[in-house]
Amino acid sequence: MKIPAMCLCVFAVIVPAASLSTPAQTKSAARASAAASASAHGQPIEISIAPGLDLKYPLTGRVLVCISKEAEGDPCKQIQYDFTSQQIYGQDVTNLTHGQTVTLNDTVFGYPIARLADLPAGDYRVQATFNVYEDFHLANGHTVSLPPDRGEGQHWGSKPGNPISAVAKIHLDPASATPVKIVMDQVNPPAPPPDADTKYLKHVSIRSEMLSKFWGRDTYLSAWVLLPPGFDEHPDAHYPELIWQDHFAAHFRAGSGFRDTPPDPKADERTQRRQQTAYNFYLDWTSGRLPKMLIIQPNHANPYFDDSYAVNSANLGPYGDAITQELLPMIEKQYRGIGQGWARVTSGGSTGGWESLAAQIFYPEYFNGTWTFCPDPIDFHGYQTANLYENTNAYFIRGPFESVPIPAVRKGDGDVISEMDQIAHYELALGTHGRSGEQFDIWQAVYSPVGPDGYPAAVFNKLTGDIDKSVVDYWREHYDLNAILHRDWSKLGPQLEGKIHIAVGDSDTYFLNKAVHLMEDTLKQTRNPHSDAVFDYGPGAPHCFSGTRPDWADDAYLSVTLRILPEMAKHITATAPAGADVKSWKY
Repeated sequence: MKIPAMCLCVFAVIVPAASLSTPAQTKSAARASAAASASAHGQPIEISIAPGLDLKYPLTGRVLVCISKEAEGDPCKQIQYDFTSQQIYGQDVTNLTHGQTVTLNDTVFGYPIARLADLPAGDYRVQATFNVYEDFHLANGHTVSLPPDRGEGQHWGSKPGNPISAVAKIHLDPASATPVKIVMDQVNPPAPPPDADTKYLKHVSIRSEMLSKFWGRDTYLSAWVLLPPGFDEHPDAHYPELIWQDHFAAHFRAGSGFRDTPPDPKADERTQRRQQTAYNFYLDWTSGRLPKMLIIQPNHANPYFDDSYAVNSANLGPYGDAITQELLPMIEKQYRGIGQGWARVTSGGSTGGWESLAAQIFYPEYFNGTWTFCPDPIDFHGYQTANLYENTNAYFIRGPFESVPIPAVRKGDGDVISEMDQIAHYELALGTHGRSGEQFDIWQAVYSPVGPDGYPAAVFNKLTGDIDKSVVDYWREHYDLNAILHRDWSKLGPQLEGKIHIAVGDSDTYFLNKAVHLMEDTLKQTRNPHSDAVFDYGPGAPHCFSGTRPDWADDAYLSVTLRILPEMAKHITATAPAGADVKSWKY
């Protein structure tokens, strides 16, 4: 079933509680059902906005109320997709005018407890926020209401301009009919500007003509560029490039990041270790011990997530083309990149892992190699552990009399800390129509066709987990990287020789190793040419494993750039065409 559009003038029209039931006889069914007694309706919560806040009325968006048992901290920063989460309830709101109030009652959807009526009576710390949406008039003719990125990387809890309340201590009792009142009397501040440029690090931004046309408004791409030592002293040098894909970052953070001072001795051990790795990178980079290249880290946050997945998409627009045809050529021109396919390589882990592999497959001659780590699902037989092709449900494997929940996240020792339905219900509480800004919703936004209402077509029902096979077929055709390699190998194979390197831990936190093994099985069977892709598995290694080759001192993802740059430079030099510039950057 599709979640209907939600609108109101004063109060939102929301999913009826009776529609929350699921067919699976599990704890998920209890969480998503109307299982409370008929006499309990949940204590109403009234949310209002203090007069005088600098807001542009009327407001459309989603009211979110965070309820915490913790003794300190902001409740809205304590909402997680695993069993440690505090409680959140969300409700869509349309055209809220100045002075109006939004009331949450037992028809509202929440996570981990679906209904207000089921929330145990007790003392809680509570906080509310309003995630403001704007209308986007898309080039495809649809108008959709989405939370615009405001320079923070698409995070609802800190989005600049969103109203938010102070944390209040209140008593909640589902048997009480007396409303609890919460006033949002603050507005999140603007995002801090990017770090200032230094001798080595430069921040660039460009208005994308392609994306601006798609979104119906000015849309920008930005990137961090790390310059090699001697850049100014060697004006005739032109450099190969590593395009490092990652989530949105206000700082350069390829691998460990780049720090020009020693670790802070007052920092905790974990922070010092990270700072030391970043400082080691700085020392190796500036000493000339590493190859002289441009390292480019693009940023492409959008209304659905902090990252576009760097491909063309029906719902997000032509990010793949915008990056390769607009952003990278501008950087190459400004910072003397060689600007040819043989001199570009790409890498990244997790989201960046999927992006680096997808970029190599979708633009096989634009890049000359990918070093991909712990990629997001590259075969939808392994959508984490769900099998979208063979299963009918994304939450449970169903037998004739029993259903087994499908795990989604595990700790290094194998303990499961989140299941598929938990993550999906967490996202549904945060936003309908795929607007949570979270993981399942961005995969859906990138991979799905446009639905009849202009939002991404749902690949599975968020409440029940039932899979829409027509949407899965679209996913297979356009974004299942393993299926694409299998289908198009006669064309792609010759263009990908020597270019694919993938590493993943066999105890990956998000079970991403399953899909990687499936791709290796596919490529082992290829002929004309037989694939020479390299696969590296870390026994017992969690997310994000980056390799165990003998010449690598350790498997720490933080130091990955120090370890792979020499290998990349060697590959670039060995595969350069006759007459190519393999000398000007080797000073």
